[in-house]
Amino acid sequence: MFVATLVASASMGQGDIALAADRLREAGCAPGDALWLDEGKAADLFFANDPVAARAALTDVGDKVDVVVQPVGGREKKLLIADMDSTMITVECIDELADYAGIKPQIAEITERAMRGELDFEGALHGRVALLKGLPDSAIDQCREERVVIMPGAKALVRTMKARGARTLLVSGGFTRFTGPVAEEIGFDAAVANVLEIADGALLGTVTRPIVDAARKRAELEGAIASGIDRALTMAVGDGANDIPMIEGAGLGVAYHAKPKTRAAAHAEIVHGDLSALLYAQGIASKEWSRG
Repeated sequence: MFVATLVASASMGQGDIALAADRLREAGCAPGDALWLDEGKAADLFFANDPVAARAALTDVGDKVDVVVQPVGGREKKLLIADMDSTMITVECIDELADYAGIKPQIAEITERAMRGELDFEGALHGRVALLKGLPDSAIDQCREERVVIMPGAKALVRTMKARGARTLLVSGGFTRFTGPVAEEIGFDAAVANVLEIADGALLGTVTRPIVDAARKRAELEGAIASGIDRALTMAVGDGANDIPMIEGAGLGVAYHAKPKTRAAAHAEIVHGDLSALLYAQGIASKEWSRG
């Protein structure tokens, strides 16, 4: 048995669910019961077969409605592994840090191309960090305090999953000076990121090696699985090309407001809503979310 979870960024009605059921029926997926998780906001639609056809049939099923298709068994996950920049927070930290050096447009263009998979991630990282050489160390904390905003739904997602026994890991191609405080504020169990090299109160324009890249992100997922977490019970979420290996390797790999290559590689995508959609995808209604 499979389930399609429909999550509206605004609202939806019984007609949206009926339309979804009709599309599943036309695709040969044999739809069954439909149940509200939160009336007007999120609903589960169960069906018997062919999740690939179901996902295709439910594309653009409603006005700003995200759809996650997956097996019913194991939908509640025991591991969340998540990217940080433009996923758990609303900005790209290196771009914002570059603004304090007066070179944001130059660095932001490289970041965008790297996240689209048009540039080698490691080369792009080293190139961008080199341009920050000489920036005062104090700019990092100033940038974090002034620019970093937690993504809507992030705290509810992480804290609810932890409260229900899941492990949560933040993995970032960004920098520890950002991931440490962000992970603590959101509630992650642990964080992995790159280390900016600093001396005499200024950035040296380098990071320690080996870097946290796509391979390292996948390795962190595989390490968690090796520790005893069933792959089917893992969820990975990210937006950039360097998130693709971990997204492909997870039980449910989610592209969150993501670049085209990442969307194509993912099992599911969130285009309209915030990160709380991933709680609905696990069958968890809002009355069960942890908000503290």
